[in-house]
Amino acid sequence: MTQAVDRQRLIIGEAVELELPVARLATRATAIAIDATIQILILMSLSVLLSAFSVRANFAISATLSILMLVFTFVVWPVAFETFTRGRSPGKFALGLRVVRDDGGPIRFRHALTRGLIGAAIEWPGLLLPPLTWIFGSTCMLFSARGKRLGDLAAGTIVLVERLPDLSRQPIFMPPELAYWARDLDLAGIDDGLAMALRQFLTRANGMRADARVSLGRRLADEVYRSTTPPPPPGTPPWAYLTAVLAERRRREAERLAARRAIVALGAPALPPSAEGAWKP
Repeated sequence: MTQAVDRQRLIIGEAVELELPVARLATRATAIAIDATIQILILMSLSVLLSAFSVRANFAISATLSILMLVFTFVVWPVAFETFTRGRSPGKFALGLRVVRDDGGPIRFRHALTRGLIGAAIEWPGLLLPPLTWIFGSTCMLFSARGKRLGDLAAGTIVLVERLPDLSRQPIFMPPELAYWARDLDLAGIDDGLAMALRQFLTRANGMRADARVSLGRRLADEVYRSTTPPPPPGTPPWAYLTAVLAERRRREAERLAARRAIVALGAPALPPSAEGAWKP
Protein backbone atom coordinates (compact mmCIF):
# COMPACT_ATOMS: atom_id res chain seq x y z
CA MET A 1 0.00 0.00 0.00
CA THR A 2 1.31 3.44 -0.86
CA GLN A 3 2.07 5.55 2.18
CA ALA A 4 0.25 8.84 2.69
CA VAL A 5 2.10 11.99 1.75
CA ASP A 6 3.85 13.79 4.59
CA ARG A 7 1.80 16.98 4.26
CA GLN A 8 3.52 19.04 6.96
CA ARG A 9 6.90 18.31 5.41
CA LEU A 10 5.58 19.37 2.02
CA ILE A 11 3.99 22.57 3.32
CA ILE A 12 7.22 23.67 4.98
CA GLY A 13 9.15 22.88 1.82
CA GLU A 14 11.14 19.66 1.82
CA ALA A 15 14.79 20.13 0.92
CA VAL A 16 14.92 17.03 -1.25
CA GLU A 17 11.83 17.65 -3.33
CA LEU A 18 11.90 21.42 -3.71
CA GLU A 19 15.19 23.13 -4.40
CA LEU A 20 15.87 26.80 -3.70
CA PRO A 21 17.47 28.60 -6.64
CA VAL A 22 21.12 29.60 -6.53
CA ALA A 23 21.84 33.34 -6.28
CA ARG A 24 23.56 34.58 -9.42
CA LEU A 25 26.01 37.37 -10.17
CA ALA A 26 23.58 40.28 -10.54
CA THR A 27 21.71 39.52 -7.31
CA ARG A 28 24.87 38.91 -5.33
CA ALA A 29 26.52 42.04 -6.73
CA THR A 30 23.56 44.08 -5.49
CA ALA A 31 23.83 42.48 -2.04
CA ILE A 32 27.57 43.20 -1.98
CA ALA A 33 26.91 46.82 -2.95
CA ILE A 34 24.53 47.20 0.02
CA ASP A 35 27.07 45.60 2.37
CA ALA A 36 29.85 47.78 0.95
CA THR A 37 27.80 50.94 1.52
CA ILE A 38 27.26 50.00 5.17
CA GLN A 39 30.96 49.17 5.59
CA ILE A 40 32.00 52.51 4.11
CA LEU A 41 29.67 54.32 6.52
CA ILE A 42 31.16 52.36 9.43
CA LEU A 43 34.66 53.16 8.19
CA MET A 44 33.87 56.86 7.89
CA SER A 45 32.43 56.97 11.40
CA LEU A 46 35.44 55.21 12.87
CA SER A 47 37.75 57.51 10.91
CA VAL A 48 36.16 60.57 12.50
CA LEU A 49 36.71 59.09 15.95
CA LEU A 50 40.27 58.12 15.07
CA SER A 51 41.05 61.61 13.76
CA ALA A 52 39.94 63.14 17.03
CA PHE A 53 42.08 60.68 18.97
CA SER A 54 45.15 60.95 16.69
CA VAL A 55 45.70 64.57 17.64
CA ARG A 56 46.99 63.38 21.00
CA ALA A 57 48.51 60.03 19.95
CA ASN A 58 51.87 59.29 18.37
CA PHE A 59 52.27 57.89 14.86
CA ALA A 60 52.72 54.25 15.91
CA ILE A 61 49.51 54.20 17.94
CA SER A 62 47.57 55.94 15.17
CA ALA A 63 48.86 53.46 12.55
CA THR A 64 47.92 50.51 14.77
CA LEU A 65 44.43 51.88 15.33
CA SER A 66 44.02 52.47 11.60
CA ILE A 67 44.86 48.83 10.88
CA LEU A 68 42.49 47.63 13.59
CA MET A 69 39.78 49.86 12.14
CA LEU A 70 40.18 48.28 8.69
CA VAL A 71 40.21 44.76 10.13
CA PHE A 72 37.03 45.44 12.12
CA THR A 73 35.21 46.97 9.16
CA PHE A 74 36.11 44.44 6.48
CA VAL A 75 36.66 41.22 8.47
CA VAL A 76 35.24 41.26 12.00
CA TRP A 77 31.94 42.98 11.09
CA PRO A 78 30.92 40.75 8.14
CA VAL A 79 32.17 37.55 9.80
CA ALA A 80 30.29 38.27 13.03
CA PHE A 81 27.12 39.26 11.18
CA GLU A 82 27.06 36.13 9.02
CA THR A 83 27.86 33.91 12.01
CA PHE A 84 25.10 35.22 14.30
CA THR A 85 22.48 35.41 11.53
CA ARG A 86 23.33 31.98 10.11
CA GLY A 87 24.58 33.25 6.77
CA ARG A 88 22.80 36.55 6.15
CA SER A 89 24.60 39.88 5.79
CA PRO A 90 22.56 43.12 5.63
CA GLY A 91 22.62 42.97 1.82
CA LYS A 92 21.48 39.34 1.87
CA PHE A 93 18.70 40.25 4.30
CA ALA A 94 17.48 42.90 1.88
CA LEU A 95 17.46 40.56 -1.13
CA GLY A 96 16.32 37.37 0.58
CA LEU A 97 19.61 35.48 0.25
CA ARG A 98 21.32 33.12 2.65
CA VAL A 99 24.71 31.41 2.78
CA VAL A 100 24.51 27.68 3.52
CA ARG A 101 26.95 24.79 3.42
CA ASP A 102 27.20 22.69 0.29
CA ASP A 103 25.10 20.03 2.03
CA GLY A 104 22.38 22.59 2.78
CA GLY A 105 23.12 23.00 6.49
CA PRO A 106 23.67 26.33 8.28
CA ILE A 107 27.16 27.81 8.21
CA ARG A 108 29.32 28.13 11.31
CA PHE A 109 32.04 30.52 12.38
CA ARG A 110 34.77 28.79 10.40
CA HIS A 111 32.78 29.07 7.19
CA ALA A 112 32.07 32.76 7.78
CA LEU A 113 35.71 33.41 8.70
CA THR A 114 37.03 31.72 5.56
CA ARG A 115 34.63 33.68 3.39
CA GLY A 116 35.45 36.91 5.21
CA LEU A 117 39.23 36.56 4.96
CA ILE A 118 39.21 35.66 1.27
CA GLY A 119 36.65 38.35 0.57
CA ALA A 120 38.75 41.04 2.24
CA ALA A 121 41.94 39.92 0.54
CA ILE A 122 40.72 39.21 -2.99
CA GLU A 123 37.12 40.29 -3.55
CA TRP A 124 35.89 43.20 -1.40
CA PRO A 125 37.68 45.46 -0.66
CA GLY A 126 40.33 43.32 -2.36
CA LEU A 127 43.58 44.27 -0.67
CA LEU A 128 45.61 42.22 -3.17
CA LEU A 129 45.88 43.83 -6.62
CA PRO A 130 42.49 45.45 -7.04
CA PRO A 131 40.68 45.77 -9.46
CA LEU A 132 42.27 42.70 -11.12
CA THR A 133 41.11 40.49 -8.26
CA TRP A 134 37.59 41.93 -8.58
CA ILE A 135 37.48 40.93 -12.23
CA PHE A 136 38.84 37.48 -11.47
CA GLY A 137 36.33 36.92 -8.64
CA SER A 138 33.39 38.07 -10.78
CA THR A 139 34.48 35.81 -13.63
CA CYS A 140 34.71 32.86 -11.25
CA MET A 141 31.17 33.50 -10.00
CA LEU A 142 29.82 34.02 -13.52
CA PHE A 143 31.12 30.71 -14.86
CA SER A 144 30.56 28.63 -11.74
CA ALA A 145 27.72 26.14 -12.16
CA ARG A 146 26.45 27.07 -8.68
CA GLY A 147 27.35 30.76 -8.74
CA LYS A 148 30.22 30.38 -6.27
CA ARG A 149 32.72 33.10 -5.54
CA LEU A 150 36.25 32.33 -4.38
CA GLY A 151 35.25 32.50 -0.72
CA ASP A 152 32.49 29.96 -1.35
CA LEU A 153 34.91 27.58 -3.06
CA ALA A 154 37.30 27.73 -0.12
CA ALA A 155 34.65 27.52 2.61
CA GLY A 156 32.44 24.90 0.94
CA THR A 157 29.40 27.18 0.90
CA ILE A 158 26.75 28.35 -1.54
CA VAL A 159 24.35 31.31 -1.60
CA LEU A 160 20.66 30.53 -2.16
CA VAL A 161 17.64 32.69 -2.88
CA GLU A 162 15.62 32.03 0.25
CA ARG A 163 12.80 34.52 -0.27
CA LEU A 164 10.69 33.14 -3.11
CA PRO A 165 7.57 34.77 -4.54
CA ASP A 166 4.40 34.01 -2.59
CA LEU A 167 2.55 31.51 -4.73
CA SER A 168 -0.13 30.71 -2.18
CA ARG A 169 -2.69 32.92 -3.97
CA GLN A 170 -1.89 31.78 -7.49
CA PRO A 171 -5.20 30.79 -9.11
CA ILE A 172 -5.88 27.14 -9.88
CA PHE A 173 -7.90 26.69 -13.08
CA MET A 174 -10.07 23.69 -13.89
CA PRO A 175 -8.85 21.67 -16.90
CA PRO A 176 -11.76 22.06 -19.38
CA GLU A 177 -11.83 18.37 -20.26
CA LEU A 178 -12.42 17.45 -16.58
CA ALA A 179 -15.00 20.11 -15.67
CA TYR A 180 -18.05 17.90 -16.30
CA TRP A 181 -16.54 14.92 -14.46
CA ALA A 182 -15.55 17.07 -11.45
CA ARG A 183 -19.15 18.18 -10.87
CA ASP A 184 -20.01 14.73 -9.46
CA LEU A 185 -16.92 14.38 -7.25
CA ASP A 186 -17.35 13.32 -3.64
CA LEU A 187 -14.79 15.54 -1.89
CA ALA A 188 -15.64 14.67 1.72
CA GLY A 189 -12.27 12.95 2.13
CA ILE A 190 -10.23 16.01 1.08
CA ASP A 191 -9.45 17.81 4.33
CA ASP A 192 -7.68 21.16 4.66
CA GLY A 193 -4.28 19.54 5.16
CA LEU A 194 -4.47 17.52 1.96
CA ALA A 195 -5.85 20.53 0.06
CA MET A 196 -2.89 22.62 1.23
CA ALA A 197 -0.49 19.87 0.15
CA LEU A 198 -2.10 19.88 -3.30
CA ARG A 199 -1.76 23.65 -3.58
CA GLN A 200 1.87 23.57 -2.48
CA PHE A 201 2.65 20.93 -5.07
CA LEU A 202 0.77 22.52 -7.96
CA THR A 203 2.13 26.04 -7.40
CA ARG A 204 5.73 24.94 -6.87
CA ALA A 205 6.02 22.02 -9.25
CA ASN A 206 8.08 24.04 -11.74
CA GLY A 207 10.74 24.58 -9.08
CA MET A 208 11.22 20.87 -8.46
CA ARG A 209 13.51 18.41 -10.14
CA ALA A 210 11.73 16.36 -12.80
CA ASP A 211 12.11 13.06 -10.95
CA ALA A 212 10.95 14.58 -7.65
CA ARG A 213 7.99 16.24 -9.34
CA VAL A 214 6.83 12.96 -10.92
CA SER A 215 7.34 10.97 -7.72
CA LEU A 216 5.57 13.43 -5.46
CA GLY A 217 2.75 13.94 -7.97
CA ARG A 218 2.05 10.21 -8.07
CA ARG A 219 2.07 9.93 -4.28
CA LEU A 220 -0.40 12.80 -3.97
CA ALA A 221 -2.57 11.39 -6.75
CA ASP A 222 -2.68 8.00 -4.98
CA GLU A 223 -3.84 9.60 -1.73
CA VAL A 224 -6.45 11.75 -3.46
CA TYR A 225 -7.65 8.71 -5.44
CA ARG A 226 -8.33 6.88 -2.16
CA SER A 227 -10.15 9.92 -0.75
CA THR A 228 -12.52 10.73 -3.65
CA THR A 229 -15.05 9.15 -5.97
CA PRO A 230 -15.60 8.59 -8.85
CA PRO A 231 -12.11 7.88 -10.28
CA PRO A 232 -10.78 10.17 -13.01
CA PRO A 233 -11.32 9.35 -16.68
CA PRO A 234 -8.80 6.80 -18.04
CA GLY A 235 -5.53 8.34 -19.17
CA THR A 236 -5.85 11.51 -17.05
CA PRO A 237 -2.35 12.81 -16.09
CA PRO A 238 -1.74 13.13 -12.32
CA TRP A 239 -1.23 16.91 -12.52
CA ALA A 240 -4.57 17.38 -14.34
CA TYR A 241 -6.35 15.11 -11.87
CA LEU A 242 -4.97 17.00 -8.85
CA THR A 243 -5.70 20.37 -10.46
CA ALA A 244 -9.30 19.40 -11.15
CA VAL A 245 -9.87 18.15 -7.59
CA LEU A 246 -8.45 21.30 -6.01
CA ALA A 247 -10.26 23.63 -8.43
CA GLU A 248 -13.59 21.91 -7.81
CA ARG A 249 -13.13 22.03 -4.05
CA ARG A 250 -12.40 25.74 -4.18
CA ARG A 251 -15.39 26.35 -6.49
CA ARG A 252 -17.78 24.65 -4.08
CA GLU A 253 -16.37 26.45 -1.07
CA ALA A 254 -16.63 29.76 -2.91
CA GLU A 255 -20.29 29.04 -3.71
CA ARG A 256 -21.01 28.20 -0.06
CA LEU A 257 -19.32 31.39 1.09
CA ALA A 258 -21.29 33.46 -1.43
CA ALA A 259 -24.51 31.90 -0.19
CA ARG A 260 -23.66 32.71 3.42
CA ARG A 261 -22.83 36.30 2.54
CA ALA A 262 -26.14 36.59 0.69
CA ILE A 263 -27.95 35.45 3.84
CA VAL A 264 -26.07 38.06 5.87
CA ALA A 265 -27.04 40.72 3.33
CA LEU A 266 -30.70 39.83 3.95
CA GLY A 267 -30.34 40.60 7.64
CA ALA A 268 -29.11 37.37 9.21
CA PRO A 269 -26.37 37.55 11.89
CA ALA A 270 -22.90 38.20 10.49
CA LEU A 271 -20.53 35.30 9.99
CA PRO A 272 -17.52 35.05 12.28
CA PRO A 273 -14.22 35.87 10.50
CA SER A 274 -13.06 32.26 10.86
CA ALA A 275 -16.05 31.03 8.85
CA GLU A 276 -15.42 33.48 6.01
CA GLY A 277 -11.82 32.40 5.67
CA ALA A 278 -12.37 28.70 6.22
CA TRP A 279 -12.91 27.89 2.53
CA LYS A 280 -9.33 28.79 1.58
CA PRO A 281 -7.12 25.68 1.57
